[in-house]
Amino acid sequence: MTTRVAMWSGPRNISTAMMRSFGSRPDTVVVDEPLYAHYLAVTGIDHPGREAILAAQPQRWPDVAAQLTGPLPGDPAVFYQKHMTHHLLPGIGREWLGALTHAYLIRDPAHVIASYAKVRGEPTLDDLGYPQQLEIFRAFGGPVVDAADVLRDPRRTLSRLCAALGIGFDEAMLSWPPGPREADGVWAPHWYAAVERSTGFAPWDPSPAQVPDRLRPLVSAARPYYDEMAAHRI
Repeated sequence: MTTRVAMWSGPRNISTAMMRSFGSRPDTVVVDEPLYAHYLAVTGIDHPGREAILAAQPQRWPDVAAQLTGPLPGDPAVFYQKHMTHHLLPGIGREWLGALTHAYLIRDPAHVIASYAKVRGEPTLDDLGYPQQLEIFRAFGGPVVDAADVLRDPRRTLSRLCAALGIGFDEAMLSWPPGPREADGVWAPHWYAAVERSTGFAPWDPSPAQVPDRLRPLVSAARPYYDEMAAHRI
């Protein structure tokens, strides 16, 4: 029976590296941000590669839900779904989420916002996905991992995550060959250069986040959501 792992992360995290990690398991298939086209279609936001994304994925969320919960070719042991929490728009039904095994990748908001500000100058709380992530956690529970813990000690943190998911840890999760993957989203050329060069998780960088003064109130707004999630990290 396939374990369908929905990993919920905000932007500017190590979510693509985590997808690489799980994709390195021989018993696992992965899908990359399956709600992205729906998000773009509903919000009208202009992201790099927008038209290609809209053409590559279903734009109706019920069609996405059916794919994520329906039969899978080959019946893999694990179906890893890389989700962005801000893609879970208010108009999306929540009932189908009960068929998934949920997990959460969190990152300190100061580091998220410092990184995000380099790409988009004025992010909002909803852009960062903290409220949506906490909503899912409160409704469905599941293991929480902090990106900092993954980078500090990948083997230990991933072992605990796998145990919590009931799937067993595989050493293959710690390294991978460089290059693109067939499962990568069509937006990969715009965002995945660093991951395509990688062969494992990057070393932990303990440097403090450099948050622009104008965005410090946003860090404060995101902090309670992060703190509630972080209290449950494995």
